[in-house]
Amino acid sequence: MSGPVTNDATTSDERTAGGAVLMDGNRLRDEVVVRLRAEIEAAGSPPVCLATVLVGDDRPSRIYVRNKHKKAGEAGMVSRQVELAATASQAEVEDAVAALAAEPGVHGILCQLPLPDGLDPEPVLALVPPEKDVDGLTERSMGRLVRGQPGHVGCTPLGVMRLLDRYGVTTSGKQAVVVGRSTLVGLPMMLLLGRKGTDATVTLAHSRTPDLAEVCRQADIVIAAAGSARMITAAHVKPGAAVIDVGVSRTEAGIIGDVDFDAVQAVAGAITPMPGGTGPMTIACLLENTLAAARMLGAFPEVRPAST
Repeated sequence: MSGPVTNDATTSDERTAGGAVLMDGNRLRDEVVVRLRAEIEAAGSPPVCLATVLVGDDRPSRIYVRNKHKKAGEAGMVSRQVELAATASQAEVEDAVAALAAEPGVHGILCQLPLPDGLDPEPVLALVPPEKDVDGLTERSMGRLVRGQPGHVGCTPLGVMRLLDRYGVTTSGKQAVVVGRSTLVGLPMMLLLGRKGTDATVTLAHSRTPDLAEVCRQADIVIAAAGSARMITAAHVKPGAAVIDVGVSRTEAGIIGDVDFDAVQAVAGAITPMPGGTGPMTIACLLENTLAAARMLGAFPEVRPAST
């Protein structure tokens, strides 16, 4: 197996049985939480508030929201949760989000998706000001990303970028393939990898791409975000490539990613686990975006390094 496409992954980083660097999202998330707490405490611990809106009783959504609030607390942030019954009307959900949007003490707003059947998320998301859109889901946030203007990037694609950086995966001049074209992950991922300063050459592939395995084998970086269990096999991966698993399929056996981890880890140079890879980084980047939102809104001072 060739070495990973990395610059500075350290010898202390864990490796798989096949020798690939394990890109540990739990570890990096905890590093981010410690850093954010230090920034907030260095500024005198002003309140930085993340508010969530949870509609209905979907168990995975409830777990996600609980974990987000837990990590926000560990990062020194204040969090608020608005809960509505599954029978809530469209107007009730929109009123709840509009109230948070108008409240100066709330810096970040996250409306947990999916909403129950019968509710349209688009007019709900449209009520979130771009400065408070810490999930990076609204059309205005996407437009800012396309235009290269200041704004919040979707937490999952941003988390992928943080993993690539933390584990020293070289992007400049490299070939990257993003499998999946959703507005949540695939499209912003393509933009992030291809923008100036990152400088990868990006192919956006999907379920209708002819000879997907051959397309992926040309890549130094493969990001699987199609939501199709174990679709990326060893045959899709060039030796030494970095492989990031974003897809989630829920089965009776538990959560399964888009990557056949056991087979691919013997070929890849670096790989994320599932779970424990991109999922924790989604939460980490939600907290990063919340602190950035407080700065955008003038509620958090810029911290200047102490003079020596």
